[in-house]
Amino acid sequence: MAIVNTHQAEAWNGYEGAHWAGHHDRYDAMNGVYNEHLLRFVRDGDRVLDVGCGAGQLTRLAARRGREATGLDLSAPMLAKARELAAAEGVGNVTFTQGDAQVHDFGEGAYDLAVSRFGIMFFADPVAAFRNIGSALVPGGRVAFLSLRDIPELVTVLGAMAAHLPPPPESPDGTSPASLADPARVQEVFTAAGFTDVEVTPVEADQVWGRDTEDAAAFLAGWGPIRYRLSLADPASAERATAALAPALRPYERAGAVRLRGYANLISGVRT
Repeated sequence: MAIVNTHQAEAWNGYEGAHWAGHHDRYDAMNGVYNEHLLRFVRDGDRVLDVGCGAGQLTRLAARRGREATGLDLSAPMLAKARELAAAEGVGNVTFTQGDAQVHDFGEGAYDLAVSRFGIMFFADPVAAFRNIGSALVPGGRVAFLSLRDIPELVTVLGAMAAHLPPPPESPDGTSPASLADPARVQEVFTAAGFTDVEVTPVEADQVWGRDTEDAAAFLAGWGPIRYRLSLADPASAERATAALAPALRPYERAGAVRLRGYANLISGVRT
């Protein structure tokens, strides 16, 4: 298996991937509110590629609407969960493959549509990655991707922890969750990668982070990015930072859940 995004591979085959696999239902509840933005692009008869498929919820839903679907991800723990869930749900027209989408050999023109739910923001070379994904599509094939713009309420919550923690280190691979937040940057990258009719549509939704304040605080404390920040602090500071989570989350507890507003870009385009 060829890999160039080595830091991402390490993270998603380590604690981060295990946490997502173990809490797949929570992550799907959080991000699944965006599914229909992508699924409306699936046509009857489409062969669908899901990039960064994780535990495969979107892949399975796309398989039900199209002819078949393939989920690609770096994470062995999440792919194992994806296969388990597909078997349990009886979705037979879906496959899951481990690989780095930036360099994976998809086969020329193997798919009609590529989708991704927040699995495209961490490529070391995004132009090369999207050019490679484009090569997997038939001429005139389409992409429909979601990238993160912002979660300002989560930033506020994390700010309550920041006073007790050392400054966050720079990303080892220079990427960030908001690497495709700027529409002008999206246009530049996708045009350079060989796509036309590139459109960037802002979308937003409330995302559920927990049943109540205490549940959301416990979940966030184990979430990879926060867990890593806590590991850099001394035990007393880490304890104070963790204790700051629940009070910061309490204002967002409503209608039987902790809900934080998320903002994303829906990116669509056509392979030339």
